[in-house]
Amino acid sequence: MQPIETIRHSLSHIMAAAVREIYPGTKFGIGPDIENGFYYDFDLKQKATPEDLPKIEQKMKEIIKENIAFKNKKITKKEASRLFKNQPYKLELIKELKEKEVGIYQNGDFIDLCKGPHVKSSKEIPSDAFKLTKLAGAYWRGSEKNKMLTRIYGLAFASKKELEDYLKLQEEAEKRDHRKIGNILDLYSFNEIAPGATFWHPKGMAIIKELESYWRKEHEKMGYLETSTPIMVKKELYEKSGHWEHYKENIFTLEVEKEIFCLKPMNCPGSTLIYSNKIRSYKDLPLRLSEIGNLHRNELSGTLSGLFRVRQITMDDAHIYCRPDQIQEEIKNLLKFIKDFYKIFGFEPDFKFATRPDNFMGDPKLWSKAEKALEFSLQENKLKYETKLKDGAFYGPKIDIHITDALKRSWQMATIQLDFQTPEKFKLFYIDQKGTKNIPVIIHRAIFGSFERFLGILIEHYAGALPLWLSPVQAWVLPIGSEHRKYAEEIQKQLKALGVRVEAKTEAETVSKKIREGEIQKIPYILVVGEREIKANSVRVRQRQKGDIGEVSLDKFIERINKEIVEKIIF
Repeated sequence: MQPIETIRHSLSHIMAAAVREIYPGTKFGIGPDIENGFYYDFDLKQKATPEDLPKIEQKMKEIIKENIAFKNKKITKKEASRLFKNQPYKLELIKELKEKEVGIYQNGDFIDLCKGPHVKSSKEIPSDAFKLTKLAGAYWRGSEKNKMLTRIYGLAFASKKELEDYLKLQEEAEKRDHRKIGNILDLYSFNEIAPGATFWHPKGMAIIKELESYWRKEHEKMGYLETSTPIMVKKELYEKSGHWEHYKENIFTLEVEKEIFCLKPMNCPGSTLIYSNKIRSYKDLPLRLSEIGNLHRNELSGTLSGLFRVRQITMDDAHIYCRPDQIQEEIKNLLKFIKDFYKIFGFEPDFKFATRPDNFMGDPKLWSKAEKALEFSLQENKLKYETKLKDGAFYGPKIDIHITDALKRSWQMATIQLDFQTPEKFKLFYIDQKGTKNIPVIIHRAIFGSFERFLGILIEHYAGALPLWLSPVQAWVLPIGSEHRKYAEEIQKQLKALGVRVEAKTEAETVSKKIREGEIQKIPYILVVGEREIKANSVRVRQRQKGDIGEVSLDKFIERINKEIVEKIIF
């Protein structure tokens, strides 16, 4: 059987052939395979709707049934230009190609500009293991300056069962959508007045503050010193760092007194200014500077997606300035730190090693040195890893840490980047034992990645039922009648004094209605109190996902909830 990526790529061409038949005069963009499927971008003469997808899908199945061969050959750019003379998007691609010859693939009478690979024949594609899923707008080549095309997405797997299993997971993902749950739990909102920026509500801030508190405590244990750098700086800083050249399109700029300023897109350059503010000795290293920084990145409006893709980002960051002989020990400690950190959330990390990209900055020899150091660290610590060629940052190779959530989706979270280039650009140095200036190395690293995205992942992973220690409200106290309100309020007062986020629900509603609402709000503990509990100085406990677990003395419950919060127990 052909690799699934090849099948998906071939399906994108078959879809293009089907669209050409159904929508005459279509202009074609590109159609790659992607994770779990494929897409193709079309410039259609008539508008397509989601109701058209079954029609396109049926035509694709008819084409597959015809057992059409995929044939490829190389032709000159001149021949390609004649062949695609009525296809402006293909002509644009041909014009930019550096090769003298270009590859084309033909399936039936449909011809496309493509390097491949593809299946030999459509009979190699299981016709019951793919499904067209949605239409979306997509700017040609991702630029708002270009025309908006129609993108049609499809799913494709090796078997019908795999497709059905994935669709079931997608149904579950719909139920777990963090945007819906965030609204139900009143955690945050978005407003068109600030696209891509989160308005955190009190309950959402309770979670953020817990995450920050945990982050700070763990970093203090590891010897990090917390810093803060300005949100708005002159563009010269990013010209010096290389971000202006490599990242300019993502930077928000504004003019102040005839000078161009930037809203900070990352913390790294500002951190170097803290380092260079005084002369550093070899005894000062490693110097671990951490920062929870507010960043701004000019993401295209069409790509914004809840907490997963925003323009205003709260990034947990740190920069370790060290001597070359300290690299291995620092990375070893970081790898252990990350594994332990994620264990609290129930995640087991996977490691990816990303090497020098094509648009790299600096000396290739230093790049090789950095790559060898990172790969050695992975091997030395006996960690399984996958190599991602040319996927490093423009200033250094990196180790990306992925986690898999309850929906079996892989997310890239933490990162460790080894940087020999920035210290040279900013002329950073330390004085060694002999009084000589030496250049330090910077290890860039993030743990959450961003608070927004991490919380979005957590909400979907736990379907809104966050671990007790992170829950915005950890307990409700429900009095059975009005005569029991005073006892409920006393319990609330005791628990609040211990730092528990608790509410006494004394509204004139039935207990059963309050319990139903508490379950919707994912409250970890609901404590019901009446005459019996008052006499016994106890509470009747309902635990999330377990229901009524019985009557417990108030002292024992307080001991229990404290223990579970402190130890960050997941239930």
